[in-house]
Amino acid sequence: MAKKTLVIVESPTKAKTLSKMLGRNYEIKASMGHVRDLPKSRLGVLVEEDFAPEYILVRGKGSVVKELKSRAKGADRILLASDPDREGEAIAWHLAFILGIDPAAACRIRLFEITKQGVKEAVAHPEPIDLRRVDAQQARRVLDRLVGYRLSPLLWNKIRSGLSAGRVQSVALRILCEREREIEAFKEQEYWLVDVEAGKDDRRYRLRLERRDGKALTLTCAEEAEAAERELRRHPLVVVDWKAKESRRTPLPPFKTSTLQQEAGRRLGYAPKRTMAVAQSLYEGVEIPGKGPVGLITYMRTDSLRVSESAQEACRAFIESRWGSDYLPEKANEHKSRGRVQDAHEAIRPTDVTFEPQEIKAHLSREQFQLYDLVWRRFVASQMAAARLSRTTVDVEAGPFGLRQSGVSLLFQGWGLLWSLDLKEGIIDGAERGEVLELLDVARTQKFTRPPSRYTESGLVKLLEDKGVGRPSTYAAIVSTLLDRGYAERGDEKKLVPTELGVVVCDFLVEHFSDLVNTDFTASMEEDLDQVEGGQRQWLDLVRSFWQTFSVDLAKVEELAPPVELPVREIGENCPDCGSPLVIKRGRFGEFIACSGYPQCKYSRPLLKTIGVACPKCKEGEIARRRSKKGRIFYGCSRYPDCDFVSWNEPTSRSCPDCGAFLEKKKKGRKTILSCSACAYSVEEEGEDHGGQA
Repeated sequence: MAKKTLVIVESPTKAKTLSKMLGRNYEIKASMGHVRDLPKSRLGVLVEEDFAPEYILVRGKGSVVKELKSRAKGADRILLASDPDREGEAIAWHLAFILGIDPAAACRIRLFEITKQGVKEAVAHPEPIDLRRVDAQQARRVLDRLVGYRLSPLLWNKIRSGLSAGRVQSVALRILCEREREIEAFKEQEYWLVDVEAGKDDRRYRLRLERRDGKALTLTCAEEAEAAERELRRHPLVVVDWKAKESRRTPLPPFKTSTLQQEAGRRLGYAPKRTMAVAQSLYEGVEIPGKGPVGLITYMRTDSLRVSESAQEACRAFIESRWGSDYLPEKANEHKSRGRVQDAHEAIRPTDVTFEPQEIKAHLSREQFQLYDLVWRRFVASQMAAARLSRTTVDVEAGPFGLRQSGVSLLFQGWGLLWSLDLKEGIIDGAERGEVLELLDVARTQKFTRPPSRYTESGLVKLLEDKGVGRPSTYAAIVSTLLDRGYAERGDEKKLVPTELGVVVCDFLVEHFSDLVNTDFTASMEEDLDQVEGGQRQWLDLVRSFWQTFSVDLAKVEELAPPVELPVREIGENCPDCGSPLVIKRGRFGEFIACSGYPQCKYSRPLLKTIGVACPKCKEGEIARRRSKKGRIFYGCSRYPDCDFVSWNEPTSRSCPDCGAFLEKKKKGRKTILSCSACAYSVEEEGEDHGGQA
């Protein structure tokens, strides 16, 4: 009987796909992820023996390893096909150790796309295991273990048992806490906008009052707005300039890991963890009738924007045949990555651009279709011709005042055919310098500044990437860890809010380990890891250097830092069972109200999340955020059932200037409208974009 080639992958799904592609002379088995790792029950790093890692068999993997060894004995060749990143390289290295394979032998294949051509090419050209990449992964693993297993016991002693800390997620927690303090310190300010409707013959303009005596004008109250209107009405509206300038908007690049997570969050409402799980299924393979199993997208953990020449050519041919040469640039678009990237991978793209989303929709789950549609449209758009726009501006003066209207019109949509250009302004009619416009109407609008926005999960990922913290393979895990440990929770609109516990832990780490939770320090550590992978630095040198400083700080804090008392949050109410004060506690499912006499008294009840607004009906209770049986958010009085006030919209403490009823918040696209609960009055709530959104 002829011997077979044994191919070892990480997941059963990938194994199933490869089995159908490679045929009967290949046997495909899955390692089910890591087979060796550091022990969970102890540090697992022999600090006194130059940081030697104590790798052991992962619990529960005994039967998997036994089968792999058995299959390896009957094979004439073994190919290690774990994922093509640092983590996958380390898995291949551990498998080589267990199976007695020389890492320098041609035993490693890297599948950047799981297509017949991609698999055939990889199998035909196996390579040695990249030990520099293994060293980079090993350095990260050891550093994270040293921090996690040394800091966590310190937190148990100084704050509360059961807490934990991590090298990267502690930096992310600090970012959330600093934003929360910005929000708490924010002082709302009123301001007013004055818009003038003007015309000439059949032309119409909507001009905004922007300047007075050549300087920017800010109106802070209704009286100032009224005074500005009165003075403005006394002067003619004279056109001083009208400009029309054609411009080009070049296409956005294809996705990398972070931008895929951001757009999936913004457009589909997916958390990073969910995005990566769906992307993994598209990468590993989907059964397409007539084509068999095929990986629909390239490897999804990448920070590169590079696209192979063959993929560019295929995409250009598709664009020309589908939409014509007008939509094809003279040469392929090249998109440059910022900063240092691991350029072994391509950007995330469809493996076959002719697989249009709608044509294969019936063979995908709803989530797979939605994500594949995003990847496909973004990639094809990235190779299309630039959009052409006409940007127009009309400037008008009225005595000391300067007014302006800007607009943009689309001349040629180009890549906007597949991806939104987000044009928000319309066409402005031409105007002649020196002509006088007729004043038709003046509108004064009250506005209020808004605090910085909390970060969405994808918004936090973007900031981490911008600051050089973490890598594509770690973004989703960073956010999940903060939520799982109770350091942050999802608030309104799925924004990340640090919990009281998260703030206490963050403050302790910032006070005693300021370097460790510093974004610049963590980013420089990522660069050091890249240098290990690039061969410019030895991994042990990096670990030794880190430990030299960290161990000193650790010993100092263990000896000198006083314990931190978690604040007891009494609610001003006594327990109905025993009379002890009721307090707010945190459990695995969030905060709740419990008796301070626990464990003698086990009284508890859910905690109502109040929003700091008095009930507009009874004036005694506070408005609480609640969730209906179907999961929809609504607002009601904390005194229910004594007070039956309820609203689907969030009430505010502001009153309507027309009728005196309370204003409530309503969403209109990305805008927040303060709308009267009793009459037709409404005003837009505006503020600076602080980058919290994805």
